[in-house]
Amino acid sequence: MTKILSPFLALCTVGFFARMSYAMARTPILPLFALTLGAKPEAIGFVVGASTITGILFKLPAGALSDIFGRYKMLFVGVLVFAFTPFAYYFVTNYWQLVGIRFFHGLATSIYGPVAMAMIADTAGEKKGERLSWFSSITIIGNLIGAPFGGYILYCLSPNGSHFLRHFHIAYFICGLFGLISLGFTLKLYAGKPQNRETNQNKISLIDAWKKLSKGIKEIMSDYRIIITSNMEGIQNLSVGALEAFLPIYAVTVAGLTAFQAGVLWGAQIFTTILAKPVMGKISDRYGGKPVIFFGMWICAIPFACIPLTRDFYFLIFLASIFGIGEAFVTSSSAAMVAGFCREQHYGIAMGTFGSIFDIGHASGPILAGLLLAHLSYQYSFLIIATILVLASFVFALTVQERKAGDVSR
Repeated sequence: MTKILSPFLALCTVGFFARMSYAMARTPILPLFALTLGAKPEAIGFVVGASTITGILFKLPAGALSDIFGRYKMLFVGVLVFAFTPFAYYFVTNYWQLVGIRFFHGLATSIYGPVAMAMIADTAGEKKGERLSWFSSITIIGNLIGAPFGGYILYCLSPNGSHFLRHFHIAYFICGLFGLISLGFTLKLYAGKPQNRETNQNKISLIDAWKKLSKGIKEIMSDYRIIITSNMEGIQNLSVGALEAFLPIYAVTVAGLTAFQAGVLWGAQIFTTILAKPVMGKISDRYGGKPVIFFGMWICAIPFACIPLTRDFYFLIFLASIFGIGEAFVTSSSAAMVAGFCREQHYGIAMGTFGSIFDIGHASGPILAGLLLAHLSYQYSFLIIATILVLASFVFALTVQERKAGDVSR
């Protein structure tokens, strides 16, 4: 038990500080930074989605390479990006520099995400949903603290709401300090890694590695259950990405709230996700993830569509909190279902595929919302995205059959 829990807790600690740093760099600082640089709504959506586009390209290869060369090496590379990239924001003076750094910063979650999830799936046995949910909840606590803390830093630097470049430079420097803490815990985790498994993986030839990679990708990509189930989290993250980009803008420019209050709104959504995820993961393991995912899509869609209908801070907190519960429904079950559909030796590729589709949705959300907002109001733009979630829930319900307990076939 100790051998399983010790790396698990260390992995959660790494994730906590890494995600705290990343959350500070993203919401609400990033869209407000882009706004200060003179970006229009579609440009703000693009810069928020830029790092997630990186995940689309690199999550599957990162997960696959961890199957072949070892989880620990790939994890270390990902945390290096978490640790040092935030300091590069200190030198940003124009929009396109910000876009370029966001693309590179996306390598952090692109590598870390699928590799860490595969490490947990390796040891979780029949408790994949519960352990993946606990891991996700603990790392999301970093998001919970990071988003409001980032907004609070901006508020302290400029309480009257007039933000300048130097304010963002200072905020990103502080992000980097938390990234360095995650690197320190990673070095400790890496020092205690099991040597035999990593050593054997290092001896694999390039030809054998390519054969294993090709076979694994072919098996995973040919399973429609994995693709459609991954798409549920991807489409749900369409709404998450849209909120990350434009909830702060809506809160500050339309509702008249402060940057700190905008961060609190995002923190409320994360807080309810943290509370609900472990419970929903356990329910998913026991009763199946399909109904949990279906209803979760609706619980996300309804408050999302209602957000532009109010400017009241406390009602916005309520809607964001309900949205967070819906997110917990979907995310607690989708990764576990994907892992259950595939073979153990392909967990890395499966989590990479899952992560890539996840990021397609996450990147598309701010871009789609930005394009819609360039021509439509917040009410109509958010309603269109909410409708997409509802339609996707019916596609999932009608096409994916969940594997029954005791069924070991693919």
